[in-house]
Amino acid sequence: MGELERKARKSINKSKVQEAILVSIASGGRRGSSDLLPSVLNYFLDLDIPISSRKKDIIYSAVSRLRRKGLVEFKSGKYFLTTDGEKVLRQWEMDDYRIPKPKRWDRKWRIIIFDIPEKMKKVRDEVREILKSSGFLRLQDSVWVYPYDCEDVIGLLKTNYGIGKNMLYIIADQIENDKYLRMDFDLI
Repeated sequence: MGELERKARKSINKSKVQEAILVSIASGGRRGSSDLLPSVLNYFLDLDIPISSRKKDIIYSAVSRLRRKGLVEFKSGKYFLTTDGEKVLRQWEMDDYRIPKPKRWDRKWRIIIFDIPEKMKKVRDEVREILKSSGFLRLQDSVWVYPYDCEDVIGLLKTNYGIGKNMLYIIADQIENDKYLRMDFDLI
């Protein structure tokens, strides 16, 4: 393995460890230091860290880096995400919803329609934010459009938020007066 490949793999592993720590703290509520290590190890069993006694040191050095960056704090024997930590975690989660842009448009529109109840307002707002950051354009409050295949991302969104029955994925050949949409997506 070349030097650049080794450095790249090491960098990826560091960020995966840090992401696992942030997710473990966020998903399990507040974690004590004794709870953190097993939950992080369970989170990424497929991570390319050799099985050794170094795992504990790797995780705790990653926690130290996160504390120095101001993303995690330790109070009363428990770890907490800071506001900046929540923002970083949110950004990493958004990266899961990136849609690759193909070279050519297949001249079909993907329309997402959702009707998420008021009692799930926070989820509804997060779904809107994800669609917006992924490049979708809003036609109406709960109707969004995108020109490229995004079925996998929508499936992930439905699964992650448990809104499968509240969201429809439509493939359409035409949208009335789509000239402005094509301009917004640089398809003209």
